[in-house]
Amino acid sequence: MSSSQPSADPRATADPRSTVETVFRIESPRVIAAVARVVRDVGIAEELAQDALVAALEQWPRDGVPDNPGAWLMATARHRAVDLIRRKENYARKLAEIGRDLSTVTEPEEPADPDDIDDDLLRLVFTACHPVLSAEARIALTLRLLGGLTTAEIARAFLVPESTVAQRIVRAKRTLATKNVAFEVPYGPDREARLGSVLDVIYLIFNEGYAATAGDDWLRPSLCEDALRLARQLAGLMPKEPEVHGLASLLEFQASRMAARTGPDGEPVLLQDQSRSRWNRLLIARGITALDRADAVSTGLPGPYALQAAIAACHAHAFTYEETDWRAIATLYGLLAARAPSPVVELNRAVAVSMADGPAPALELVDALATEPALRDYHLLPSVRGDLLARLGRTAEAREEFVRAAGLARNERERKLLLARARECDA
Repeated sequence: MSSSQPSADPRATADPRSTVETVFRIESPRVIAAVARVVRDVGIAEELAQDALVAALEQWPRDGVPDNPGAWLMATARHRAVDLIRRKENYARKLAEIGRDLSTVTEPEEPADPDDIDDDLLRLVFTACHPVLSAEARIALTLRLLGGLTTAEIARAFLVPESTVAQRIVRAKRTLATKNVAFEVPYGPDREARLGSVLDVIYLIFNEGYAATAGDDWLRPSLCEDALRLARQLAGLMPKEPEVHGLASLLEFQASRMAARTGPDGEPVLLQDQSRSRWNRLLIARGITALDRADAVSTGLPGPYALQAAIAACHAHAFTYEETDWRAIATLYGLLAARAPSPVVELNRAVAVSMADGPAPALELVDALATEPALRDYHLLPSVRGDLLARLGRTAEAREEFVRAAGLARNERERKLLLARARECDA
């Protein structure tokens, strides 16, 4: 994956402003990560990246889009970072603290330890997941900086008010600055202490790319690519951690279906309708290998990511939707619910139960989730309920559920799919 250009050429659009916004959304995590290594402050790094965005909005419509727009943004932000350091009155003290001069500011540093990974994005993840921050703040900050999500998208993902997310992000950046948290991949116990949060945010970043919570596009492949690359790097960095391999396996399996998840016009394609010939067999093989590694280094019960990878493996091993071992998947979801209780896990278990034992017992499980506060505005709850009602022949009720789900969905592609399902009930 290129680190300087988006997967599709955004210059083809006729609107320069749209081009700027598209490129910035794709490239901003790498720009922020690179600048943070210079200024040692993620808040300032984000501001400098925004300055580069403003410069692009001013110059590109007038001068034309550069041949390498990602590199242009990176160079502009880093030059401003160097200028900022030069302007500071305490410049000499800052140089003493970071142990380098301006000639090395713009060049990557050599890893100080053979166990290190010289990757700015990975450093950004570990920095944002420092224990001085609450778990909620770590996830919100990393999704903002690395995932490029807006506060509204993060709030939607976690079903909390947007103002709450905004406060978490502001406080997190202030805390990292006041506590002088180093911009680094830590070693030993410090690395292990942050690992859980790091795995969580990589997983959430991938999920946002796999099924975008808002916007016009169902997929955001660049987020999936970044998350998958980070998971692979972590697996190389921490080969004895089973959950690292579990996450890598899960993302390999999920990524293998990407090409089949959308139709010719970008519309979502449901799992039962996907052409499995379009599933990437190489990524499936990588997923199987990573899952085997997780099993090999595990000394106890499998963790949540290894269990989810095992569920994904059941889908990957089935050559058709009808051949899927739904009873095994339902059992694995039961284990996952015991290991990491969550209303969303229970909802997924209900789907598996519906395929193994029929829609009636599954509907009972779904109805039991109706009062869960976390699922109050979660569009997949009425979507699943609508599907079960339709399978039971209760089409009028099913239509109401699909319409309600469409009203809750923030992604335009998903909203259209749900409304289409509602119309099918009318038919």
